[in-house]
Amino acid sequence: MLNLYPTQIDSLSIHRVGNQSKNEQVFLSENAYPLNDELSGILKEYFFKPFRDKEENYFRFFHEIEPSMNPLFEIAEAIFEDPSCVHGQSKKIATMLFEQSNHPHIKSGELYVAHLSNVMLDNQKIDALGIFKSELKHDFLQFDDEEKNIEIRIEQGININKLDKGCIIFNVEKENGFKILTVDSNRYDTKYWMENFLGIEALTDENFYTKKYLKFCESFAKDVVLPAEDKQQEVLFMNKAVNHFAKNDTFEESNFLNEVIENPELIPEFKHYKVEKGPKFSVEDVSNFDIANKAVSDVRKKIKNVIELDTNIQIKMDFINPESAEKFIEKGWDEERQMYYYLVYFNKEQK
Repeated sequence: MLNLYPTQIDSLSIHRVGNQSKNEQVFLSENAYPLNDELSGILKEYFFKPFRDKEENYFRFFHEIEPSMNPLFEIAEAIFEDPSCVHGQSKKIATMLFEQSNHPHIKSGELYVAHLSNVMLDNQKIDALGIFKSELKHDFLQFDDEEKNIEIRIEQGININKLDKGCIIFNVEKENGFKILTVDSNRYDTKYWMENFLGIEALTDENFYTKKYLKFCESFAKDVVLPAEDKQQEVLFMNKAVNHFAKNDTFEESNFLNEVIENPELIPEFKHYKVEKGPKFSVEDVSNFDIANKAVSDVRKKIKNVIELDTNIQIKMDFINPESAEKFIEKGWDEERQMYYYLVYFNKEQK
């Protein structure tokens, strides 16, 4: 689990990276930028807010031979070994980004390189390297008090409520290519940022497999359970799947299938669907892994547990107590009205 609230920006370097295809240049600042408490507070919110709002899907540096041969890995390693060299290394980072900025769609912008301390990751205090980029400029108004009137000036600047691109390289798991989080608000050039510049790939740990397998189950529920049965059974299937993950520390596929799928005819359907769709979710060869509880909680918040009816009525199912939906909701067909119905049992209405 990541906590960035106590994090401090120890040093900050700012450079401007242009687009080569537009004959723009790279501007490298001679010195690191001096920080004060007010500016640090604003920049922390600007840099870190997207990571607090985003799922913790971790990446690592990648190279065909080994992660340590990734150029950005080498730079991060040097900074973690000697934080005093961060400004000099930041110039290398800006130059690397400039070398990849050669497509007409890539926007020029400011590059920020920050050495971070007091980062709390999985209850461990560590340091980290932040690389952030601002691209989109917005018009805003400035006002000047003249002798008898207020004058308006139109200026351009960045929106500090929306970071365009960023990554945080955590000083952990160096032997595996470090642990990395990244954000990209402008999806049209993700390959340039993640592959060409950062050179990262998904970190396939328990967090990764927990989320991917549950997303695969969600797809199976929609594509197979819903057409074969109904919306109630689709929701119930995901309800049971999430609860199976929540109450176990390890995942074993045969146990999962026996506990979650009541209709035995759906088990071969599940296995066939995994062969067909498993590669899309990176679970085609996965049948055993440790379960990440935080990942289960993240997925549970996003799974839709509502049956929406065409009569403008919604039935919300409870993921914590799946047996309630089975015991107290019945579906039927009314011949007189020629309509389906749900019969709901209860003792009293909750206040």
